[in-house]
Amino acid sequence: MIMSNISNSNTVLRIALLLIISLFSISAFAHDVVGELEDMSKGDKAILYLNLGYKHILPLGLDHILFVLSLFLFSADLKKVLWQSLAFTVAHSVTLGLAVYDVITISPNIVEPLIALSIMYVALENIFAKKLKASRIGIIFLFGLIHGLGFASVLNSLGLPKDAFLSSLIMFNVGVELGQVIVILAAFLLFGLWFGKKPYYRKYVVIPLSILIAAIALYWVIERTLL
Repeated sequence: MIMSNISNSNTVLRIALLLIISLFSISAFAHDVVGELEDMSKGDKAILYLNLGYKHILPLGLDHILFVLSLFLFSADLKKVLWQSLAFTVAHSVTLGLAVYDVITISPNIVEPLIALSIMYVALENIFAKKLKASRIGIIFLFGLIHGLGFASVLNSLGLPKDAFLSSLIMFNVGVELGQVIVILAAFLLFGLWFGKKPYYRKYVVIPLSILIAAIALYWVIERTLL
């Protein structure tokens, strides 16, 4: 049993290290100036948008980081969290694509407070809910639709190359997903792996961190609504 746990831990560590190394390699070769698109090959454009999507989560997307972290906190079961993350990814992929293709258009003044509210909702659910319900997947999917509109506003401000529109959109979304996976793995390695099954995990990890996240999200709701 002990050897099995050690083996599982080593596997997770290897995966995390490989992801981090590969993503830093991508960043090293990616261009940061979107205005140079005309002079780039399609491969370079793909790397650029992969990098931009990843950076929109790490280090720039604190609100999205806190949302994903809130998903992890309720249950440190890596499999359950990844299923929730998948539902979130599918949802934000849908609205990201629709918004970029101008099928739907919603003002950031509406979307940004809603993103903050979604973070606060999940954090409060972590505090008050007694067990993880199947309905949470549907709620996460709904919130993913909202977050996708936030991603779209960023991507629209950057622009997409006409000769690689779809591939760049896909790579941006892949970059976002990689950023989310890194956040989940980091949370798992920092405290989920060691404390997730301890009897005090909820009292001393889940509830304090969720209270902090809810407070930050409430501040964002007020700031984004009134300012």
